[in-house]
Amino acid sequence: MVEMALNSLNENEIVKLDDEKKAAMVSNLLVVLCGNKDAQPVVNSGNIN
Repeated sequence: MVEMALNSLNENEIVKLDDEKKAAMVSNLLVVLCGNKDAQPVVNSGNIN
């Protein structure tokens, strides 16, 4: 599912991600998919670069 999501973002040119941001997205998606609780939204007010 994670690979499919990354491929879809890339193929449809929705967003361009460098390797570091891809790794962060993979980690976040796996946490959501494998977690035993519902995902909670987070607002990041700092710099994510």
